[in-house]
Amino acid sequence: QVQLVESGGGLVQAGGSLRLSCAASGRTFSNYAMGWFRQAPGKEREFVAAISRSGGNTYYLDSVKGRFTISRDNAKNTVNLQMSSLKPEDTAVYYCAADLYSGRYYITVDSKEYGYWGQGTQVTVSS
Repeated sequence: QVQLVESGGGLVQAGGSLRLSCAASGRTFSNYAMGWFRQAPGKEREFVAAISRSGGNTYYLDSVKGRFTISRDNAKNTVNLQMSSLKPEDTAVYYCAADLYSGRYYITVDSKEYGYWGQGTQVTVSS
């Protein structure tokens, strides 16, 4: 099992920044690709960003490219999402997730391929 705990959400004005963090425990963190997803009220959960096991490869939702940066620290068992130039449409509950399979060499945007989830952290961007 992999346990994930997110932190760093909050209320911010449009154009502002927030940094989300996800602390992992349980199995060997560096064996798992990691992702961030979000779910706005009345909408389905959507992929935001993902990072490979080593951190060498990343992938982003088009609408957040250039504004969000995903990173990881395998020594500290953490994955972060730095969010800048935030927009009201970024308002959602943000979830950290770990790959369903240990050791996978690619990253995926499919939420069904992630087997471990945090409890979520609320991000609210006011206009």
